[in-house]
Amino acid sequence: MKIPIHIAEKLLRLFNGEYIPSSQARHALIDQLVLDGILQRSGRIQKTLWLTDREALKVYLKNHLAISDLEEYIRVSNMENVSRSELVKISSDSKLSAIRTFKGFLINCYSPVRAKIGTRHVIIKPENGTFQFIYDYENFIPSADVTIVGIENPENFRYVQKQKYLFNDIFPLFVSRYPQSQSKDLIDWLQKIPNGYLHFGDFDFAGIGIYLNEFKKYLSEKSAFFIPENFEKLIKEFGNRKRYDIQKINFDPKKIREENLIRLIQIIHKYRKGLDQEILICK
Repeated sequence: MKIPIHIAEKLLRLFNGEYIPSSQARHALIDQLVLDGILQRSGRIQKTLWLTDREALKVYLKNHLAISDLEEYIRVSNMENVSRSELVKISSDSKLSAIRTFKGFLINCYSPVRAKIGTRHVIIKPENGTFQFIYDYENFIPSADVTIVGIENPENFRYVQKQKYLFNDIFPLFVSRYPQSQSKDLIDWLQKIPNGYLHFGDFDFAGIGIYLNEFKKYLSEKSAFFIPENFEKLIKEFGNRKRYDIQKINFDPKKIREENLIRLIQIIHKYRKGLDQEILICK
């Protein structure tokens, strides 16, 4: 059984000799401690709880819940960035709290990228057929000349070398939007670093919505939407009309200030088509 923090705090108050209203400590554990005679509950209208045996409570918590120090249990459980090792120290159950230990995001590049992780200088250069995963993203800082390019679709992220021709005017480091469970880490990182962000996604209302709602919303002027020079020709020839017909606009076009994005929306309406970014992978 996991003790809710508010119940643990009530037990600590009882352990320190306080009397508390029974209505403030309603839980199966409290009922069991009363049945075992470790706690007492009395009163006709407003019942009161108090501890009768401090040593018995310590033994019960240790034997039944593996909690050797109630005060430390409360302190660690209230920590935002608690680790499993810290939980093991206060309880034998490392899964006492829902902790996401696998944090970070994937990166890729076709040319070596200089960066720092803390005080260490590193070179980012994934081997062909592999990506790199940044775990300690809070301390990961690319060199100032790098533009972060967020790729929406997995296939484009895999074949960045085949899209090198699109980014001749920048020095890119590619980051993946997937898995989406890591997207908060990516946004946190992008907000903290000084590098600009270029969003490379599908050229349809869904892709624009992802950019505006998941990235532009948090990155403001340091972000931009990538549109290839020959986009109008591509959407005319390879665009998907069904995409246009079924997708809903989940953003307010009147609030958009990026001229190239306004132009993109106009072209999408003109041809009544959407275009997948995979079309840009050079075969």
